[in-house]
Amino acid sequence: MNFVTFNPFRTIGIPGIKYVKPEHLFDEREKINEADVCLFPENWQVNALVYGMKKNIFPSIQSIQLGFNKIEVTRALWSVCPEHVPFTQILGRSEESIQKVLRDFTFPFVAKEIRNSMGKGVFLIHNEVEFRDYAENNPTLYVQEYLEIDRDLRVCFVGDEVIASYWRINENNSFHNNVAQGGKISFEDIPEEAVELVSKTARSLGIDHAGFDLVFANGKMYFLEFNTLFGNQGFHQLGISIEQKIHTYLQSKFMGS
Repeated sequence: MNFVTFNPFRTIGIPGIKYVKPEHLFDEREKINEADVCLFPENWQVNALVYGMKKNIFPSIQSIQLGFNKIEVTRALWSVCPEHVPFTQILGRSEESIQKVLRDFTFPFVAKEIRNSMGKGVFLIHNEVEFRDYAENNPTLYVQEYLEIDRDLRVCFVGDEVIASYWRINENNSFHNNVAQGGKISFEDIPEEAVELVSKTARSLGIDHAGFDLVFANGKMYFLEFNTLFGNQGFHQLGISIEQKIHTYLQSKFMGS
């Protein structure tokens, strides 16, 4: 198979691959036309590749477009498993919206920037002053109930299967569990119900490359979000080659072998 990648760092070692800089999308038509699959395009490239150039892409168009920001993620999850989403409101910034949040949520609650990762842009709001400060800097209000936890679960779905799962444990008594924020990785006691929930949800949405973040609270599993581009620390510790997993999946899907 012939591949074009727009992100060489996520495709190292995949055979038959050529690199095209995303900004050269329309200048490198010959390479793109020869490719069986185009890997890791950016969101702005997807419509031209899929609808204009009629190319197969990986991750799937659903993975890229639904995972583009927290609003798209949450609406996608609401559509297939609303009972596994924490109480969340997404509102345009206005005084009416601010008053609605203050009526509907008790302190503390969580407010997020709609495009960020690695635990950045996530705030624990303790009072009205903090919330108004957040609102001043965010034209879209993304507000979620606070779930008191000391860990979250990252479940990585690639192709048509979960390939890795691990807890990110907060040992610093801080608000964030992310590895990038100092969270510790543990591969012990992974609940099978979480793996099954991620598999069912990913397949329902047509997602073939995402890291799903879940927590266990109030006696059930909740999704916090999923990220199309996710960290690889867990894979390194498990000795898993995600590139090999991707290559095997693409061969099976597009070549029937």
